[in-house]
Amino acid sequence: QVQLVESGGGLVQPGGSLRLSCAASGSPEIIRVMGWHRQAPGNGREFIATITTDGNAYVVPSVEGRFTISRDSAKNTVSLQMNSLKPEDTAVYYCSASAIVGRFWGQGTQVTVSS
Repeated sequence: QVQLVESGGGLVQPGGSLRLSCAASGSPEIIRVMGWHRQAPGNGREFIATITTDGNAYVVPSVEGRFTISRDSAKNTVSLQMNSLKPEDTAVYYCSASAIVGRFWGQGTQVTVSS
């Protein structure tokens, strides 16, 4: 099994930046793909970005150019650098890890973009 813990959320003004991190523990060696999702109030969970063990990354067009996903396999961490944040980026951000046995989720970290 895999446990995921996110950190780095908080309150930021529009145009600001935040860097989210997610640390995997337990049996991180089984992880093949890690990613980030978000859920705004009243909305479903939205996929944002994913990265494989060999570093192939994908970011959805709606945040491409502002968000960057990266991974440190040696430290079993994945990060999401978020720049030029907008009020509509306000959401709970969740880290995910996919393995053959299934998908694991973190508890989420709140990101609020407001002046």
